[in-house]
Amino acid sequence: MSNHVIGETFGGPRICFIGDSFVQGLGDPEFRGWVGRVLQAAAPDSTAFNLGVRRNSSAEVLRRCWAEVESRTLPGADNRLVVSVGANDAMTEGGAPRVGPAETLANLAALLDGARERGIGTFVVGPPPVVCGGAEHLDRLLALAPAMAALCARRGVPFVDVTRVLAEDRVWVAEANAADGAHPGAGGYRRLAELVLDGGFGGWIGSVPERA
Repeated sequence: MSNHVIGETFGGPRICFIGDSFVQGLGDPEFRGWVGRVLQAAAPDSTAFNLGVRRNSSAEVLRRCWAEVESRTLPGADNRLVVSVGANDAMTEGGAPRVGPAETLANLAALLDGARERGIGTFVVGPPPVVCGGAEHLDRLLALAPAMAALCARRGVPFVDVTRVLAEDRVWVAEANAADGAHPGAGGYRRLAELVLDGGFGGWIGSVPERA
């Protein structure tokens, strides 16, 4: 009887995508979202795990991250983590953002530092706009995204800023308005996937992650 473990011959990266409902791909009638499209285009040999959860803030993502990610990584494998948070942080509850910008940045820093300690290569996608959130929500994200980019740059982590481009994208806005006001359909997720690919995802996935 063979002792071969199913899948052990696959040498591609193991990629966890963690974040909110945009990571989950909610609203896409093709059930691919941006994550599926990016994988199809740039990492078809990967073993991928979608850990997006609707309404999750950066604080909630941080709380569950390592329990979920560590159960999906393997010692010696090319383990990767793609993070996208912030859109829910900037939504208001009780007249204030659910998570303030300083805490969002602290949570992102903790995610990146935790990944580095574990030898997991990390890539960050900025927060997509929530159309029904209105101008004030968009302004908060437009202020948050550059701060997230600067934090990532200090740690040598790739960051893709998608907020303004999608806020001005007619397909993204039209599809979100035609649905629940937040989540686009296939066209919007296709556009987000293009931004991630143009932002260097393919080069990152083909590189060797820095070990702690």
